[in-house]
Amino acid sequence: MCGRFAQAQTREEYLAFLADEAECDIPYDPEPIGRYNVAPGTKVLLLSERDDVLHLDPVFWGYAPGWWDKPPLINARLETAASSRMFKPLWQHGRAIIFADGWFEWKKEGDKKQPYFISRTDGQPVFMAAIGSRPFERGDAAEGFLIVTAAADKGLVDIHDRRPLVLTPQAARDWMRERVRGKEAEEIARAGAISADRFHWHPVTRAVGHVKNQGATLIAKISPD
Repeated sequence: MCGRFAQAQTREEYLAFLADEAECDIPYDPEPIGRYNVAPGTKVLLLSERDDVLHLDPVFWGYAPGWWDKPPLINARLETAASSRMFKPLWQHGRAIIFADGWFEWKKEGDKKQPYFISRTDGQPVFMAAIGSRPFERGDAAEGFLIVTAAADKGLVDIHDRRPLVLTPQAARDWMRERVRGKEAEEIARAGAISADRFHWHPVTRAVGHVKNQGATLIAKISPD
């Protein structure tokens, strides 16, 4: 699954992998986003396409339509989202991307849980597939977005059995295209997914477990206990 991630660089550093200026309607901002501990229930910068142009909107991480009487959901499974009665409309018309530096997972070790930070081995950003309730620009605090997850494989399964669906830059751009429909989006998701051997992970401080904590120390490698 994905329950925390880091989104710390400038927006331009992420966007440079996806599009040129002509394809974006996003104000220039030289300041790093600086969020090293992004948690559900907060607004997150979400990238999507409107009228063939990319837009960046602060959108609530969590999805709870009006009839839903439980806490907001934060993830949707790749294997079922396209056909699920609840998620199919989002899959068809609400595909988006979250850019990030990596994500956190917790692994039980002894009587404690050790957090790990997972990122690409080549240092490039991760582009996580998301689905949500449009229009994203309204900033709805109930019907926001979910991160699409896939089954973990190879070494990643040692940390957690699920992981975010991370796409190549080209697949991420195609995933967001409004003209793409459900079946084609499934093909993009499966063909454009980054394989597990392209990631590495290291233990990090348990301070990341507190949502108010921020700073680069949260993603720095530590020596295991």
